[in-house]
Order: sequence, then structure tokens, then C-alpha cells
Amino acid sequence: MSTLFVGLGMMGTPMVRRLAGTTDLVLFDLSPAAQTLASELGARAIPDLSLIPHDVDSVVLMLPNSRIIESVLVDGDQLLAKLNTGAIVVDMSSSVPASTCELARRASELGIDFVDAPVSGGVTKARTGELAIMAGGDPHAVERARAIVAPMSSTFIHVGPSGAGHAAKALNNLISATNLAAIAEVLVVATRFGIDPAILVDVINASTGRSQASEVKYPQQVLTGEYASGFALDLMVKDVRIALSLADELGVDSPVTHAAAGVTEAALRDLGGAGLDHTQIAEWYETTHSVLLRPHERNPS
Repeated sequence: MSTLFVGLGMMGTPMVRRLAGTTDLVLFDLSPAAQTLASELGARAIPDLSLIPHDVDSVVLMLPNSRIIESVLVDGDQLLAKLNTGAIVVDMSSSVPASTCELARRASELGIDFVDAPVSGGVTKARTGELAIMAGGDPHAVERARAIVAPMSSTFIHVGPSGAGHAAKALNNLISATNLAAIAEVLVVATRFGIDPAILVDVINASTGRSQASEVKYPQQVLTGEYASGFALDLMVKDVRIALSLADELGVDSPVTHAAAGVTEAALRDLGGAGLDHTQIAEWYETTHSVLLRPHERNPS
């Protein structure tokens, strides 16, 4: 039996490399690079999802959003209808929980397991196979999914029923966006006071304000001006919107994270939209406050 992996973007490609050699792989992506990658990994590539091999019993999806997931599974390609009874679909994308629950229901009617298993850790952890995976679904199906995705992860947490994994991912990314924005604000204040932002980042990382953003993203991406973490700002905005919609639906007042969401929206709009890295939230602060947070640019040699 074999695994069909759909979506070979910045995350999907290193993820599928981790799967190579652990299962018989079938690859699909709209990019012609899928065939090249398949040849490199000793896998099969298909040019169209209508040509899915009969021996596929598991499908892994790594796609941009729920609309595309729905198109692949039910609306356009109708992949669910092409799978054998007893197959499993593992959606590792960042999707809308309500959509996930509906897809899981439809899959169940066909005798197919469906697990949402989004990831955290970015391109770096995808390359090393150390992604954190948060899964939602029936316990038996989740255990099936755990075995499939094990080569890609160092942490696997069963969060709850269908949709819970996607809810957890969106909420985590809302915190991530909030941390990025909060650190940018305090660095602007520090810079105007005369404190080198790199030094303040060292202070934060030795103190109680530290976070993954301060320990990794600011030293590696912001203070260097790289802005190349591999996670797009528009995808961050999408996840933040999902999280806030969930909070609103559940009647939870969230003024702090709503404010952070406003910053991510403004950064995406003001910096030009597509093609931005999510760490460029800090660049938006630089632009709007006429402050440079990159030492080598503030003090050119």
C-alpha cells in the first residue's frame, strides 16, 4: 500500500523528504517540480488527482487553506470519492475547524478516517523532522495518523475531536503573532530611549518576557534583516483570522489578541501583500515609527 502526499510547497517538500524511505510515496502538486522530486526520492508522481493509484490507502495534505482542501477532497477533484473504504486522510494544513468537522463527517460516511494534524516549527523543523503536530479526530484514527507522520515530528499531541487540531494551531499562531508584535513595540521604545535593540533582546531572553519569537525569530530574522523564516505573512493573517473567529463564535472577549490581529492585517496591507515573511511584522513597526531595529543598518561601517 502507498501514501499520497498532496502539496509540495515550502513546508510540504521538506516534510515529504522525511517520509521518503518509510512508505511507498505518490506525489502530487500543480508544480512540475513534483516529477523532479519524485525521481530524486524514488517515488511516483501523478499529473492529476484523477489518476490516483488504486493502492493508495493514506493521503497526507499540506495545502494553503480550507477552500483548496475542500476543492481537492469534495468539490473539484473529489478525492474522497476515489479512495478505498478503510483509507485515511491526514490534513496537515492550517484549516478552518468547522470545515474540518464537515469533511470528517463526509469521510466517515464513506468509511474513511479523517484526522486534522497541523504542524508547528516552520521550515527548519520540517527539514529536521522535529515538527510539533497537534491532532484532532477519533482516537483510533489519530493513532493511525501518528504512525504515518512519525518521521516528520518530535512531538505529537492528540488535542481532541475533529477540528481540535486545527483550532489549536490557529490559537498557537495567534499567540505567535501577538509575541512578534509585542516585541517589536518594546524594541521601538528601547531604540528611541537609546538602548540597542539587540541588547534588549538579550535582556528579554535572560528574563521572563522570553518566547520563541525573542529567542529565534528576532535574532535570526529581524535583527539580521533576513525576514526568511519560511512562513508567509498572509498565511499568518489567515490563521489569526481563524482563531479570532473561533473566539467570537464562542463568545470570548479577546481585546489583546484582537489588537495584535490588527497589526498583522496592517502589516500585510501596508507592506504590499503577498510574498512577505511573517517576521516582517517587525519591519512594519520600523516603517511606521521611522526606527531601524537592525544594528548593522543603524551603524553602517
